[in-house]
Amino acid sequence: MGVSNKQFIFFLGRKIRAERDKADLTQEQLGKKMKMHRTYVGMVERGEKNISVVNLHRFADALGMSIRDLIDF
Repeated sequence: MGVSNKQFIFFLGRKIRAERDKADLTQEQLGKKMKMHRTYVGMVERGEKNISVVNLHRFADALGMSIRDLIDF
């Protein structure tokens, strides 16, 4: 049995935050790297946003990882 969409979005947000913390970046710094606002980063990290594949790629690229690694939780 897999995870629900809501669970997936929540787990993805937690993974993004963990990777951002590992990279020692603030939400604002990550947002600047992605050319996105820091509030968007926060909403994604809290699981409040269902992001597009394009934005998933932007997160992965800004964190120096592949999409596959980012969604491997």
